[in-house]
Amino acid sequence: MAPVIAIVGRPNVGKSTLFNRLVGEKRALVHDRPGVTRDRHYGEAEFDGRVWSVIDTGGFEPDLKHLDDGDLFVEVRRQAEAAMREADVVLFVVDRAAGLTPADRHTAEILRRGFASLAGGAASKPVLLVVNKCDGPRHDDEAGEFWALGFDPLHTVSAEHGRGIWELWEAVVEVAPEAPKFDEDAEDGEIRVAVIGRPNIGKSTLVNFLTGSDRHVVHDMPGTTMDAIDSVFEAGGRRWRLVDTAGVRRKTRIDDQVEGFAVSRAIKAIERCHVTLLMVDATTGVATQDARLAALVTDRGRACVVLLNKWDKVREDPERNVRVVDDELDQALPHLRWAPRLYISALTGKGVHRILPEVEGVYAEFDKRIATSPLNRFLEQTVDAYPPPQKNNRPVRIQYMTQARVRPPTFVVWANSPDGIKPPYRRYLENRLRDTYGFEGTPIRLQVRRKRKPGEPRGGE
Repeated sequence: MAPVIAIVGRPNVGKSTLFNRLVGEKRALVHDRPGVTRDRHYGEAEFDGRVWSVIDTGGFEPDLKHLDDGDLFVEVRRQAEAAMREADVVLFVVDRAAGLTPADRHTAEILRRGFASLAGGAASKPVLLVVNKCDGPRHDDEAGEFWALGFDPLHTVSAEHGRGIWELWEAVVEVAPEAPKFDEDAEDGEIRVAVIGRPNIGKSTLVNFLTGSDRHVVHDMPGTTMDAIDSVFEAGGRRWRLVDTAGVRRKTRIDDQVEGFAVSRAIKAIERCHVTLLMVDATTGVATQDARLAALVTDRGRACVVLLNKWDKVREDPERNVRVVDDELDQALPHLRWAPRLYISALTGKGVHRILPEVEGVYAEFDKRIATSPLNRFLEQTVDAYPPPQKNNRPVRIQYMTQARVRPPTFVVWANSPDGIKPPYRRYLENRLRDTYGFEGTPIRLQVRRKRKPGEPRGGE
């Protein structure tokens, strides 16, 4: 199992920039505004042929006496504490440009006490003090004031420019358990699932329930999740990666730069996942933004399961039941009629146990391949039952069909007149494919090409 590195420190010291530098890609949202990172953000890093797990955390608030128990900063602090309990090595990041602050001293005191005050008496763990924003030797000299925190040695880095990162990695290797070797050809069978929906719909609550831990901050303030946060776990003998995304609002309501970045990350999360869980508020029905998200899912060619959340509240309304809600979905989301629907309550856990088995089945359909021979027997029967309409009083003939790829299933049809295969007939072929082979939960791509005549060069296609 890969050793775990947790990155902690007060807000806006460059923790997410360091996280991105260690994992080798821009996975965490970075902005000058303090408090952008709130959840635990997991990533995998590779150094010297070994694999490591890295956790980015929200700004550590060392003094909670002036805050209520339900305050958002309290929840963020709890996420940082959980990351430290999970870690094999803690990187305590401070800001050279801002200098030594009382919050740094307070956090250092907590770390020096061996986590006794925050981890139920857990044993002490290696803590490396990382002074960030040291862009040159002159800045290294200015970092000397941080010796007062009592950690030896002191590591000066520039996370933004990569200075000192190699030396930091070497220090981590010295104090951490041995990491497993990196195998770039290994197939881990991981299913990547993006949880999407409008703000405050219950996405983080659902992810916490599925992973069996409070990895994500849950708060009744909309917009609590600011970035696309990965959670990796094992269930049913399979490795899963759940990506909790920021709630996506209508573009006209996004007047905040950070929220705009977060929405962009949510869209990219859809693109890098296999399956999306589209959460809809069952108490209010499908909103315009839900329909736009559904269109985005189909446009990006991702598999999908629709989750009707807050079903425990719907059952109290005698005028709303499964039939009524199903009719609403058929009308509002016609482009997702192929997606299975589950009625759940993320808060109580009602129906949540059905989600992962459903996703696993949808993923199998998303990855399904049909051999060419039975596919063409299917095509012959389908066309005989309902031939395509003529074009300019000339017959449109479909000669051949093959599956070009999976994820999503993509089929290529050759015809004498491709532009004669109109959208209604394409839908007919798609519906017959679903009737015959399933493909529940996944979009189908259908491409029509003109068959080359004998002697015609390929450029004539």
